[in-house]
Amino acid sequence: MHASKQLWQHRQLLSVLLLFYFAQGLPAGLLAKAIPALAREAGMALPYIGLLGLAAIPWALKFVWAPWVDRLGRGRAGHRKRWIIGCQLGAASVMVAVAMINPQHLFSSEFLSLIALLALLNLFCATQDIAADGMAVRLLVPTLRGPGNSIQVVGYKAGLILGGGALLIWIGLLGWQLTFLCVALLLVLMLWPASRFPEPAAPLADGDLSRPDLRWWWRMLRDFWRRPGMGWWLLILLGYKVGDGFGTRMLKPMLVDAGWSSAAVGQLDVVTSLAGLAAAMLGGLWLLRLPRLPALIGFGLLQGLAFLFWAVLARVPVPPDGLLWSAALFEQCADALSTVVLFTLMMDHCRPGHEGTDYTLQASVQLMAVGLFSLASGFSAAWLGYSGHFLLSAGLCVAVILAAPAWWRSRPALTRITPEWMSPHHD
Repeated sequence: MHASKQLWQHRQLLSVLLLFYFAQGLPAGLLAKAIPALAREAGMALPYIGLLGLAAIPWALKFVWAPWVDRLGRGRAGHRKRWIIGCQLGAASVMVAVAMINPQHLFSSEFLSLIALLALLNLFCATQDIAADGMAVRLLVPTLRGPGNSIQVVGYKAGLILGGGALLIWIGLLGWQLTFLCVALLLVLMLWPASRFPEPAAPLADGDLSRPDLRWWWRMLRDFWRRPGMGWWLLILLGYKVGDGFGTRMLKPMLVDAGWSSAAVGQLDVVTSLAGLAAAMLGGLWLLRLPRLPALIGFGLLQGLAFLFWAVLARVPVPPDGLLWSAALFEQCADALSTVVLFTLMMDHCRPGHEGTDYTLQASVQLMAVGLFSLASGFSAAWLGYSGHFLLSAGLCVAVILAAPAWWRSRPALTRITPEWMSPHHD
């Protein structure tokens, strides 16, 4: 079937996926950008602001309950849609609760309540992510997984922007309570098109008749890694994005040390983020034609080249603003392209019937690796200087690509799922 015709027939699915991933980006922006700024403005001490990161723990641990999200309700139409709707209603309820609490109390005497509410919000959103990823993997034909992951990146980053800087603007204009009530209303309204999406019933998978105990849970996770070529794939998962995360963490400190104001850095962040959204969409379209292996290698090389560019600029005493803007735009675009191809391949490695579990497991491995390297980025920049740090980042981006040919030769057959509603026999 021609790619453009497939895109048209998948338009409803792609539309609801965009809304699902947008809803997940809201709490990430809230936690990473809006809440820390609001807390500091309210006089919260820096150590306590740092502890707010504990609320993101559900994202790191979501693989623990992913098998149950795949299992409970399977075999009935709307299985994952029910999980998504329930979790999004839960997230909206948390926003209402936040709106009802005085922010001065929330950032002082009610600090533990703030941690609990943010953790609950992230729990709902992380669980919604498991179900949304499982739905995407199951219902997107392999040729459209590139555009599908473009939708994922664009939706998530748009939610990140709205939940961060835009939310701060809204609070200044509308006040604390009305702003969070509007966000809750937005989350509820986005469920209307989702509720109308006809998710077909999924056939029972291997292990669905087994007793869902701890041994079953371990088998679900273990069996994913026991397929041919998964050792090489694990190496790529661990290393493909660490160079980018390792290097990116030190970009804004370098700009500040170069004399940029916070306003100028913020402007750069917004513009480059928008460029990244465009690159993510372009990457998905390219994957309609570009084979997986050349895309994985080519986009990974672009990541390395971006940080090589930064390493050169870091050695210039006063780098021109035009070159800094060019480097930032190039890095954001390379990051978006490499993210789309990695997420697409993660979908390809999911087993039928275990889509949410398998995708979540891979995402957790990848995020943990990036997080650990990011923690060491400050020490690296201090010891090596910015130029040496970015050079090391470029090397990390390129090094893992050496494993790509070996993985490709030994990989398992890519999952090919034809959605029921795309079948020529479906009425």
